[in-house]
Amino acid sequence: MKKVVILAAEGCVLSTIASPMDMLLQAGVMWNVTMGKRPDPAFEVKIVTTDGQPIMALNQFPVVPACAMHDIEDVDLIIIPSQGFVFDLQSEAHIARVDWLRKWSKNGADLASVCTGAFTLAATGLLDGKSATTHWAMARQVKKTYPDVKLRTDLMVTDEGNLFCGGGITADLNLSLYLIRKFCGREIALQSARCTMADLDRISQAPFSVFVPEKNHSDRGILKAQDWIEANYQKSVSLNELAAKAGVSLRQFNRRFKSATGETGIKYLQLVRIEAAKIALINTDQSFEDISRNAGYENVSFFRRVFKSNTSVTPVVYRQKFSQI
Repeated sequence: MKKVVILAAEGCVLSTIASPMDMLLQAGVMWNVTMGKRPDPAFEVKIVTTDGQPIMALNQFPVVPACAMHDIEDVDLIIIPSQGFVFDLQSEAHIARVDWLRKWSKNGADLASVCTGAFTLAATGLLDGKSATTHWAMARQVKKTYPDVKLRTDLMVTDEGNLFCGGGITADLNLSLYLIRKFCGREIALQSARCTMADLDRISQAPFSVFVPEKNHSDRGILKAQDWIEANYQKSVSLNELAAKAGVSLRQFNRRFKSATGETGIKYLQLVRIEAAKIALINTDQSFEDISRNAGYENVSFFRRVFKSNTSVTPVVYRQKFSQI
């Protein structure tokens, strides 16, 4: 039986403690009971805190741990829940948790984070040069805080051998199923998925993401170009024209645009157009042909491919999933 510890901290998201715990504890149990077989639990799960004292979750619900983290003598897997969107990376408690995680990783334990738990995992330095994911809305902050991490917010789960990350809050289910498959095999993971009615193979968070342009920079010329793109994306856009508006050469423009926004000018335009198409798909009954042309693409087939490559779903599926009409 694998020993799992969930490292809870003040202000964490309750569901990212409870859901992995419930999901792991039912592995080998719920299916067996349903099928009239003897339960064969695959995991033992404990909740711990830094000092062994209860903490208050984000929703003001108290979480009572089994013990302090330093009381743990043996563990195979440590799960770091989501810290929500407000947390202190300089606090003594956070630093103590990071040191403890480093120690157990060195001793052979696997580490897994859910959503913004990735900040704590990244703080260990173990993710430097490796792939990780978190909630798409926190991508910019992760890149700024931990630039050596290869962030993949298009993925629901990342796997670096002994380091795992789950994307948004509900990705705790996807991560839990992935870990069950990793530790117990696909058959038990499928049994768990069927019993809990969770999707074993949901691997992308791209359909849920929203493009939020980076404008927290001081390059006025690039800000002017960004504003022009967002106001005129329906038109034919020339990088030479944008460079002229920014008052620089094309080479300088490309370098400064990438430095300021994190995207090339072409990719930025593409993302603005895709976001406009998403809004139209959700809020109107326009055909995708009309939406494409309104977004600046005469070649509808090409834009359909661009849309799918960025969202992981077709325009039809996107409308079905999110339509408000």
